[in-house]
Amino acid sequence: CTVIFTRIATKDLHKPISILFCNLAFSDLFTSFSGFWISTLFITNPDITIFGSKDMLAPYALYTMSILSTIYNLVSIGIERYLAVAESMRTRFRAARNHSVAVVLINWVLAFFLGCLPLMGWNCLHRRKNLSVLYSPFCVDYLIFITIPNVVVAAFIIPLFTYLRIIIILRKRKLRMKACGQATGTYKSAEIQVARTSIFIWLLALISYAPFFAGVIFDATNHQCHVDLYPGIYIFRNCTAMLITMNCLGNPIIYTLKAKPLGDKLRALKCLSTNRVRACTV
Repeated sequence: CTVIFTRIATKDLHKPISILFCNLAFSDLFTSFSGFWISTLFITNPDITIFGSKDMLAPYALYTMSILSTIYNLVSIGIERYLAVAESMRTRFRAARNHSVAVVLINWVLAFFLGCLPLMGWNCLHRRKNLSVLYSPFCVDYLIFITIPNVVVAAFIIPLFTYLRIIIILRKRKLRMKACGQATGTYKSAEIQVARTSIFIWLLALISYAPFFAGVIFDATNHQCHVDLYPGIYIFRNCTAMLITMNCLGNPIIYTLKAKPLGDKLRALKCLSTNRVRACTV
């Protein structure tokens, strides 16, 4: 909420990245709310969160939708940062605001569709075969369908390669500037800033979502019933939910506190790049 109100109060939403930041904060807010809803149900009526019930479909669907929206926003922010380095800054500010709004809408539509599939019938309410032990009444094949492309690919692999590509571009430009005999301090500072931020982002995603992915793998290979696994596996499930909530708290800290200095450095690189072309031409 603080991130959203700050962006609105400072009238910063004309910038494409600010739209993505606000949407990320909104997704994190939904994730925290749905996680609190599930925790309340676990405290008041733990049996329905263990053995499954129709009452769990809606909170789990909202939880899935908000997590997917958060992951898609993290990918979108990484791509926007890459374009900020690789493309012309002037062109980016002319066109990217509308693009950011379109990306936000696409993210939510895709997250809503995938998250609501159990509500549309892809659940195991009336069949015990393929029933998830951790997230009843979800089906194991649905969890695998959601987890592998979104958690493994979108949350781990795409951000890793995106930020590595940004660092490589900055390093190449720094070497070109050095070859032209110009100062490379700004490029070196930006490279260090991007490297630190990308490491924080990737490690936070790894710590937050890797246990959940491990739980889904266990769910897919498990052949024991709920009673045999109680209470250890459900303590683990609750811990994974806490880690995902920590990710929601960590995202605003990383992106809000580091966005302004990093953005200032990236804008400065445009001027340095222009000067470099002129110097090399001379």
